[in-house]
Amino acid sequence: MAETENTVSSLADLKDLTAAAPVAAAPAEAGEAAPVRTGPAAVIRAREVDAQGRSYATGRRKDAVARVWLKPGSGKITVNGRDQEVYFARPTLRLVINQPFEVAGREGQYDIVCTVKGGGLSGQAGAVKHGIAQALSKFEPELRSAVKAAGFLTRDPRVVERKKYGRAKARRSFQFSKR
Repeated sequence: MAETENTVSSLADLKDLTAAAPVAAAPAEAGEAAPVRTGPAAVIRAREVDAQGRSYATGRRKDAVARVWLKPGSGKITVNGRDQEVYFARPTLRLVINQPFEVAGREGQYDIVCTVKGGGLSGQAGAVKHGIAQALSKFEPELRSAVKAAGFLTRDPRVVERKKYGRAKARRSFQFSKR
């Protein structure tokens, strides 16, 4: 093989060089899934699993922070050492937590162990949902596009507005008195 020296004088030359360059595939390690490529400019993502076969992610919503561990199992969800039915008594909160599994089509296939701190129950449920979606996309990178399209990988930035000086609350003024 004769090697040629390529010089780049403009962006058009660079475009020609990148189009002609072969794409090298990274060898898959034992026990890991092969990287996934779904389009011409898609990023190759590797499976992120620890020594126990779990995937870890952090989810956040309002003031709540959830640390989530996902592993294959029977679909049991444990929050702060308690079952999800006990911790999240309202059915709507349990529905929020299970949304990433419904979108991915993986109901009852993974066990979740998570710890949640801060905020109220609604914010904690949103944080657990965010963490489950992140962990699911790390465990099975091919599910990332479906979970991302549903909007579960994006952290909801809305938080409570702080109280300002000279105001009764965040925006409310003190009552006006003419005299």
